Amino acid sequence: MTEAIRDALEGVSEIDLTVTGRKTGRQISHPVWFVQEDESLFLVPITGSDSDWYKNVQRTPMIQVASNGTALSTSATAITDADRVNHVVEMFCDKYGADQVQAHYPKRDVAVQVALG
Repeated sequence: MTEAIRDALEGVSEIDLTVTGRKTGRQISHPVWFVQEDESLFLVPITGSDSDWYKNVQRTPMIQVASNGTALSTSATAITDADRVNHVVEMFCDKYGADQVQAHYPKRDVAVQVALG
C-alpha cells in the first residue's frame, strides 16, 4: 500500500468509491463506509447483493477509491463466503457501532475486498 493512500485513509469514516456502470459504462461514484485490515479495504453494500454498485463491481472489478484528495485505481473482489462476510460485518460493528450497522445495512449477504497494495 502506498504511503499516500495510507495517510489519506487515516481517521476517515467514508471513502468515495467509483465503479463502472454495467449498463451505461459510465463512471459512478458513491460515498461508502469501509474497514481496513492488512493491505485491503473491505466494503459492505447497504442492500447486499442487490446493491447496484456491487453488481457493477461484479461486472467490472476495476474500481477507484478516493479519500482526502488521494485516489487509487485497484481491483475489487466479491466475498460471498458467509464466514468471511460475517468477519467483515464484525469489523464494521467495531468501527461504526453495531446499532449503526444494524440500521444502515439491512442485508448483509456479501462484502467486497479492495486491494491496496
